[in-house]
Amino acid sequence: MSEALLKVDSLNCQFSGLRAVADLSFSVQPGAIKAVIGPNGAGKSTLFNMIAGVTAPTSGAIHFAGVRIDTLPTFRRAELGIARTFQNLQIFREMTVLENVMVGCHLHGKVGVVKALLRGRALRDEESAFRDTAFALLDRFNLAAKADVVAGDLSFGQMKVLELARALASRPRLLLLDEPAAGLPQAEAEHISQIIADLNRDGMTVLLVEHNMRMVMSLSHDILVLNNGQWIAEGTADHVRRHPDVLSAYLGETEHA
Repeated sequence: MSEALLKVDSLNCQFSGLRAVADLSFSVQPGAIKAVIGPNGAGKSTLFNMIAGVTAPTSGAIHFAGVRIDTLPTFRRAELGIARTFQNLQIFREMTVLENVMVGCHLHGKVGVVKALLRGRALRDEESAFRDTAFALLDRFNLAAKADVVAGDLSFGQMKVLELARALASRPRLLLLDEPAAGLPQAEAEHISQIIADLNRDGMTVLLVEHNMRMVMSLSHDILVLNNGQWIAEGTADHVRRHPDVLSAYLGETEHA
């Protein structure tokens, strides 16, 4: 087995005496789709926040591509290749669709502050390259016709795709997808699922938090199950769906899936 792209070791997070994540360890292999599931309050969002750098762990370590990142600021983790989407959409609603995706491109901008202020040729060339990259992503996800539309005028499903396109504009090695199908009807959820599958076929590594069990079971190479912030099961979809602790944690959702 190749070296893990993401490795979480004995991670703990405590808020005012409440342990949101307790002694959690797992890894994500390059090129895999790993899902993290569990009932509400299981610690999934806290885990994502610790990996992305929004929340500091109480103890433990997180390594990405061999680099310890749990003490690094969010922007440094993004520079190393971690991108995230959010359960509650974080798009710039007053900007155009194209401008939203270009925001993701700027992570890799090379033009310095002085040249940017002078609006020189280097800045114009870089902005042109960013625009081409952003438009290509929109075209890939069937949003090119909406490039000049204000993002707030998109449908909810289109906003979900836009946020994913913006994350990809930063050229990540790992995508953290926080409930990408939340609030979507089944047809649009299947569209998002197909996008994720296509990205993975192109080599993208994905860590997925999702309540849509149809998506989880069809996409994931392996699944981590949390309950009350603790590891309760991990393995293939077949292993997880039959695990007695998973069934007791949220029997109804699993059976419905």
